[in-house]
Amino acid sequence: MPRVAVDDNKRMNLRVRPEQKATLVRAAALKHTDLTDFVLQPALREAKKVIEEAERIMLSERDSLMVLKLLEKPPAPNARLRKALASLPKAK
Repeated sequence: MPRVAVDDNKRMNLRVRPEQKATLVRAAALKHTDLTDFVLQPALREAKKVIEEAERIMLSERDSLMVLKLLEKPPAPNARLRKALASLPKAK
């Protein structure tokens, strides 16, 4: 299970070696941007990609057809499902 980072402020600290920071600062200057934007924009793009991949389920054509078939004609409820439904609170 992924850990959730909870941080109430707008700061994020990174530990980098001096030569790494110098490289990032130089690259940011060459791109005419500040260090925060230079580091943050690619990180955000990657974060969005990771989230999208984690939230999407890819099915093969065979599995997609099986899901559609089950949605159109679901199997009859078994004893375990009937028991679970019976234990739910009744709607008002």
